[in-house]
Formats: sequence, structure tokens, C-alpha cells
Amino acid sequence: MNPARPELVPDASQSRAEMETLQREVAAAATFDDDFAFDPAAVSVEGGASLAEERPLVAGVDQAFLDDDRAVSAVVCLRGGEVVERTHAVTDLSIPYVPGLLSFREGGPIIDAFAALEATPDFVVFDGSGRIHFRQAGLATHLGVVLDVPSVGVAKNLLCGRVDGDVDGRPAGWRAPVVADNRVDAPDGTVLGYAYQSRQYDSNPVINPLYISPGHRVSAETTVNLVERLCAGYKLPEPTRLADAYADECKEQA
Repeated sequence: MNPARPELVPDASQSRAEMETLQREVAAAATFDDDFAFDPAAVSVEGGASLAEERPLVAGVDQAFLDDDRAVSAVVCLRGGEVVERTHAVTDLSIPYVPGLLSFREGGPIIDAFAALEATPDFVVFDGSGRIHFRQAGLATHLGVVLDVPSVGVAKNLLCGRVDGDVDGRPAGWRAPVVADNRVDAPDGTVLGYAYQSRQYDSNPVINPLYISPGHRVSAETTVNLVERLCAGYKLPEPTRLADAYADECKEQA
């Protein structure tokens, strides 16, 4: 799977000003409305083989780091509960982590992993932010636009924006909008995504919510519904949970 918009591929050699300009171009090219062919109700990580044939192909993306200079980027594709394909790439990292510029550190390695993928996913779940981003172009949006694939970002921490509600101690299934504040290139109050409590456990009452936002070609409301359907008894959606495990497996073998 190769870039559909190669001119928007993140370039780690650019200056910070050039990176931020590119992110604004990505945000302008992104679609934050539903634009996909699959039935959202068919998205699931459950069901037998006969049901799996009717499920969309969902890819999860995550990374592990061999050291400060190299990353393992992993992609795991699921149809229903069945793993259809796994690919990975070991790639040099060009720049350190800078908040808001994650796609320039990790985007190239992830694109290399997608280049090895034979299947074409219907939907991609990234471990990182999408529209919940200073310039509305987090990792999931940047790569979703570059690959032109419906995508969602699932982050463990809130990068920017504000949640309409208290996030502490919420029950499983709770959700609240994340709206733009003065740190975001969007009108104040724009819904960027949602805080979503995927799981809560009696043994550990302090489970933080996920921060879910559109990457590309999916609306904010739909992203939460899709991620809810992909959580199989764990806090994280199954595609990224399996991608995380696969990245660690590849790291041990590297």
C-alpha cells in the first residue's frame, strides 16, 4: 500500500515552520465526515469464519523502539477476529519526539510498513491523535490523508483541546466531546473528537479514558462508535493492541 498523496508525506528534514505549514495543508486536505464504503455496524472483532468474511478489513498500527535511533513499525490487519496479515519495517529515526510533530518522527517508518502490506485496509486505527491536534493534523490525520484511507486516532493522553466534562471515575461507555480551545487552529468549541471510557475494572478504579478523533474520511461521532466495536474486553481497540504486541515481538527478534 503506497501513498496516494506523496507530496504530503512527512519530511523529517524540514524546519519546524515548514512542518507546521505542511500540517495545515494536510488538515485542509482532510475530510472529517464519513466517506467510506463499509457498514459501520459490520465492524467487529468477534464472530466465526462465516461472519468474518463479511467484516471490513481493519488495520492497527503501532511502534516499538529499538533504541533512540531506530523504530519497528507494525501493521496488523483483522477481518472480524481473524488476523489476515501482519507486516513491519525497521527504520532509522531522524528526529526526536516533539509534541505536535509526531508524524515527522514516526510517519516515514509507518509508511515503510504499509509499503510491505499486500492487503488494502478498509479502515485504519492509529496509536496517536488525529484531529485532536494543534493544527488538526495529528499522526492519524497526516497518514490517513497521505494513504487516503478512512482512519481514526486513538491516544492515551489529551494533546490539546478541552473535554466537556470531568473525566475521572467515569463508567465504561461514557463519552464526552473534546472541543477546540485557543491552542487549536479551529474555531473555539469545534468538536475535534471524544474522550471515551472504553473499560472500567473494579480491581482498578482509576482507568483513564481514551481520546479518540477522526484521522481522515470519518466523522468524530462515528470514530467513537467504531472504536467501541473494536474493544474486545481491553482498554485499547484490538487492532492497535495486537499491533503493539507484534511490534514488541519484532523488537525482540531484531
